[in-house]
Amino acid sequence: MEDAREQFLIRYAGGFAPLVVERTEGAWVFTADGRRILDFTSGQISSTLGHNHPKIVAAIERSLREAIHLNSWMINDDVLELARRLAELLPDPLDRSMLLNTGSETNEVAFRLAKMYTGRFEIVGVTRSYHGLLAGTNSVTFSMGHRGYGPSMPGSLAIPAPYEYRCPIRHCAARCDMTCLDVGFEMVDQTSVGSLAALVVEPVLSTGGIIPLPDGYLRAAKRKCEERDMLLIVDEAQTGFGRLGSMFGFQQDDVIPDIVTVSKTLGGGVPLGATITNSEIEQRCVAGGFLHLTTHVSDPLPAAAGLAVLDVLTEENLVARAEKMGRYLTDRLRELRETHEQIGDVRGRGLLVGVELVEDRDTKEPANALGAAVTDECLRLGLSMNIVKGDGTQSNCLRFAPPLPITTEEIDIAIDILDTALRNCAASPHRDRSAAG
Repeated sequence: MEDAREQFLIRYAGGFAPLVVERTEGAWVFTADGRRILDFTSGQISSTLGHNHPKIVAAIERSLREAIHLNSWMINDDVLELARRLAELLPDPLDRSMLLNTGSETNEVAFRLAKMYTGRFEIVGVTRSYHGLLAGTNSVTFSMGHRGYGPSMPGSLAIPAPYEYRCPIRHCAARCDMTCLDVGFEMVDQTSVGSLAALVVEPVLSTGGIIPLPDGYLRAAKRKCEERDMLLIVDEAQTGFGRLGSMFGFQQDDVIPDIVTVSKTLGGGVPLGATITNSEIEQRCVAGGFLHLTTHVSDPLPAAAGLAVLDVLTEENLVARAEKMGRYLTDRLRELRETHEQIGDVRGRGLLVGVELVEDRDTKEPANALGAAVTDECLRLGLSMNIVKGDGTQSNCLRFAPPLPITTEEIDIAIDILDTALRNCAASPHRDRSAAG
């Protein structure tokens, strides 16, 4: 198996899990050697409804019979209906959508819209953020993927992440008062060449270490943008469609962005994303000659899957369920913190929760080697969750993002496995291992 991987595959993320998947169902992954693994990453944070949900399968089968792919200038009923449904779900005036395939694509489109609408080119991101690894998105992805590829896009600026547990400006005492936002924009004002187009931000910095924005952050950020005639782009790739216990993460802060991007959680495992904005931005950009084409823009098959996802979210009341089950998961993880000194912090919203491992609670030294060991041990014991990369050097935060229909019984299984893995690794010489990158 390893020989075949090295012979035929590009190792696009360093390596692969030591298993071959045979099939998936619900919250479970079944391997070729007969193992059953509980999936607490929902695939790539995308199988929101669980793997192979019957309604998604049925929608795909219907689309396979009717229309899979069309010329980019042709639109079918599923695409029109999905755009209409998105306009219904999102607050006014967000009613214009472009259907794409990945989060990177949706953010590239958002940046192009912002640049054309404002006539400017500088994009501000948040440290520890992840918006994709294409040329434009990688330039404001500050959690990974910069070294070895040459210069970033001109006009890429950063403000500090509101990381309560490790305040980047050494100011907060376990409660973020958003001084980092003020300081960040002071830095932006001094480094900008006077061409600020947009700020892009995630409601929870997931890849950066499961860092929820503090209450009021998006409202304050929106004011900062308005003062500078910038647009606010909210990247809901990992947070949209219920994962945080609300349909969209930005709704928890009572703010309306200028542009919203969605992806992973919309397709239910099928490559589907959307960039959504208002008619004023769309009309001005079209009048200015806006152009952005991809081979699979507005494809019928992903749109059919997206419609099924929206139906199931409503029919199974999954948004409210995510809030309820998220509380249960967080409570169980905090119980583990009482018995494991290596757990420094438990944080998150809804069913997107992080566990930060430390060598010492007082010094908060990141337990990078322990994080890698616990991840490997959990997989061996039957639980798939993953380390997130933080600032590119830390690898000590475990991410839990199970499917929204997850049960208390499945959460209990995951907690028991994590408990065992922590005990096993604490008794092993994991600190002699090199830290994961």
